[in-house]
Amino acid sequence: MKFMKSKFELQSFDVLPRHVGVIMDGNGRWAKQRGLERSEGHKEGANVFRTICEYACDLGIECITFYAFSTENWARPELEIKGIMSLLRSYLLEALDRKKENEEKGMRIKFIGDVSRIDKELQKMIKIIEKQSAKKTRTVVNIAVNYGGKQELVKSFREIAEDIEKGRLSSADVTPELIESRLYTPDFPACDLIIRPSGEYRLSNFLTWQSAYSEFWFSDILWPDFTIDNFNEALRAYEQRNRRFGGI
Repeated sequence: MKFMKSKFELQSFDVLPRHVGVIMDGNGRWAKQRGLERSEGHKEGANVFRTICEYACDLGIECITFYAFSTENWARPELEIKGIMSLLRSYLLEALDRKKENEEKGMRIKFIGDVSRIDKELQKMIKIIEKQSAKKTRTVVNIAVNYGGKQELVKSFREIAEDIEKGRLSSADVTPELIESRLYTPDFPACDLIIRPSGEYRLSNFLTWQSAYSEFWFSDILWPDFTIDNFNEALRAYEQRNRRFGGI
C-alpha cells in the first residue's frame, strides 16, 4: 500500500520495536525554568507529541502509546487539569480536521483508559475519531487518558471474576492470555521499548502488564525539548539490546 511521502528525513534501522511507549514528562519543569505558567509547558509538549507521533508513523512503527494523563494526575491543580483538557480538545479538533491526512498516513488513533470521567463532548469526539480511523493498519497511536496500569489490571480482573461468578468461566480458565484479552490493548503487541525523558527513572503506573519485558531508555531531556534525534537515539539503543526473554 502506498502512503503519503514523509516530510522527515527518515533514519534506517535494522530492527525496530513493534510497540513503543512514551512517558511525556517534564512539561511543568520546562515552563518553570523559563518563568512561564505550567500550561505553556504542556502546550509545547503537545507540539512535540505531534511531531514524534508523525515520525513514528512514517518509520512504520506498528504501535506507539503516549502517556497523556494518568489516573493520579487528577490530584494536580484544577487550573492545570483544565489546561490539559483544553489541549486534548484542540488535538481532537485537529485530528478531525486532518482526517484525510491521517488516513493517507495509515494512522489509526485510539484512546486507552477510563475516559468516562472526562467531558461528555470530548468523549463523543474520541468515539468519532476512533471510528473514522478504525480500519487503518500502518500505525496505531494509543493516547492514554485517565489511564493507570493498576486500574487497567483491576478492570481485567473484575471482568474475569464476573464471568466466573456467572458460570461463564472457571478459575482454571484464567491464563495470561485471558487477562491480556481484557486489557485496553488486547489487539496490540507487548511494549518493546519505553522512553522516558525528564530525568525520572520509573514507570509511574504506565503499561504495567505490557511492560513485563520492555527495554527502557531514560534521558534528562525535558519532554518539550525532546526531538526526532532523541527519538532516533532511543531506537538506536534498542537496536543494540540483546533481548533474551529469560533465555540464554
